[in-house]
Amino acid sequence: MTKSCNNLLGVGGQRKKASRADQLGPGAARTADRKAADDREQDLAAKMRERALGKQKADEEDKAS
Repeated sequence: MTKSCNNLLGVGGQRKKASRADQLGPGAARTADRKAADDREQDLAAKMRERALGKQKADEEDKAS
């Protein structure tokens, strides 16, 4: 049996340290910023999808020609 059998320090992972903003809770400005960031992310994802579909379409037209 090992010496440190009773020493369970660190077992179970570590807790995430909450930032000051997390401790204060959601605020109106923070919510608006998060929404703006989500909107930008969705726009970027839509643009990337359009480019990918456009590329596939162009490749299919090249193969058909």
